[in-house]
Amino acid sequence: MTATQRFKAVVIGASAGGMEALRIVLGGLEAGLPVPILIVQHLSPDSDSFLPTYLDEHCRLRAKEAEDKESLMAGVVYVAPPNYHLLVEANETLSLCAGERVNFSRPSIDVLFESAADAFGADLIGVVLTGANQDGAKGLARIKQLGGVAMVQDPSTAKAQAMPQAALTATPVDYVLSLQDIARHLNRLLKDIP
Repeated sequence: MTATQRFKAVVIGASAGGMEALRIVLGGLEAGLPVPILIVQHLSPDSDSFLPTYLDEHCRLRAKEAEDKESLMAGVVYVAPPNYHLLVEANETLSLCAGERVNFSRPSIDVLFESAADAFGADLIGVVLTGANQDGAKGLARIKQLGGVAMVQDPSTAKAQAMPQAALTATPVDYVLSLQDIARHLNRLLKDIP
């Protein structure tokens, strides 16, 4: 089995400092990756939807705002809209929810990671980047519990260390890397391993 056959999706969570971190990680990814990438970046509920446009300008993959009931497509970056939780359903479609805040956040990284872990099991890669709270730690632990791969930004390289540190405390992880190395490892895991 090749890595391409194994993994079905990547989920990435970021908060404080995340705009720059996402630009570096996504900017380092190769075009034509064979999986969808789903992103939660904490934003103000009143924020406009500039993030997909910003990411689309800085990466070789197509970035767009996630839509309710949308089917996932390989090579597309789906960004949670402001003030909505983004979830993956069992049939691998997306859903948006305006439910209670989780970790003071909507969208919540834990909500995305846990639903994606339940949908994809061991075929999922989770990545926790910079941030100033605990969101993502519980979700990354769920990904590991179901056999997926966990990556965390090296806290010493993060603009805000609390979120990657919380993820490292919550679960054993497979990789602790700089932003540039996260992109390189994602390319390798998704495309290059025979």
